[in-house]
Amino acid sequence: MTSLTARLTELYEGGTPRAHRFRYGLLAFDVATVAYVAVTSFLPRQAWIEGIDVVLGLAVLLDFLARLAISPHRFREFLHLSTWADVAAVISFLAPMVGEGAGFLRILRTLRLLRSYRLLDRLRADSQVFRVNEDAILAATNLAVFVFVMTGLVYATQHGSNPAIGNAVDALYFTVTSLTTTGYGDITLPGTSGRLISVAVMIFGVTLFLRLAQVLFRPPRVRFPCPDCGLQRHDSDAVHCKACGSRLNIPDEGSD
Repeated sequence: MTSLTARLTELYEGGTPRAHRFRYGLLAFDVATVAYVAVTSFLPRQAWIEGIDVVLGLAVLLDFLARLAISPHRFREFLHLSTWADVAAVISFLAPMVGEGAGFLRILRTLRLLRSYRLLDRLRADSQVFRVNEDAILAATNLAVFVFVMTGLVYATQHGSNPAIGNAVDALYFTVTSLTTTGYGDITLPGTSGRLISVAVMIFGVTLFLRLAQVLFRPPRVRFPCPDCGLQRHDSDAVHCKACGSRLNIPDEGSD
C-alpha cells in the first residue's frame, strides 16, 4: 500500500479525529452541493455557474477516484447505485448539456455518507439531539432524499418536452402531490415512462412517509444493549428488556 493510499484509507475509514473531521467535511460539502444544485436550477445558464459546475465536478471526480483507490474490490463498487450516482453527477457537472437534471442524484451520496457506521457512531457520541432522535432524523433524511431524487428525475425527463414542467418547482410540486396521493391533476407525466415514474413516486413515497409518521408518533427510544440478549433499542423509561426480561440500567441522557 502506497503512502497516498494509506493516507486516503485513514481519512475515509479511520477513527482518528482528523478522519472524523474529514468525513464531517464531506457531509457538509454534499449538503452544500445539493443546495447549490437546487438554487441554480431556477437561474439561466451563465458563465459563473458553469465555472462552479466544473469545480464541483472535479471535486466529485477526485472523491470518486479516491474511493475506488482504497476499495479492496474496485469492480464491485460499480454494482452499487451510489457509484452510478457519482458518475451521473460528474457527467452532469462537467458536461451539463448531457444531463442537467442528473446533478440531483448527488444527494444519494449524502445518504450513503450518513449511513456510514463510523459517521453514525460519531454523531451519537457528539450530539445528544441525534442520539435521542436518531430514528426520526434518518427517516426524515430517507424521505427528503427520495423527494429530491424523484424531483430531479421528473425535471430531467420532462423539462423541455412537457410544458407543465417548466422548472424544478413544478417537478417538486408534482412529486409532493403524487407522494401524498393528493393528485390535483393539473400536472401529469404523459407516456409509459411518465406513468411508471408516477407509480414509483406514489408507492415508495407513501411508504417512506408512513415510516416517518410512525417514528414521530411512537414513544422515543434509546440505544442501550441488553446485557443478556443484546437488544439495542428500548423505551426511554424501560426497566426490563422486552425481548428477554432482563433488568436494564439505562443511563440518564442528561448525565455526564
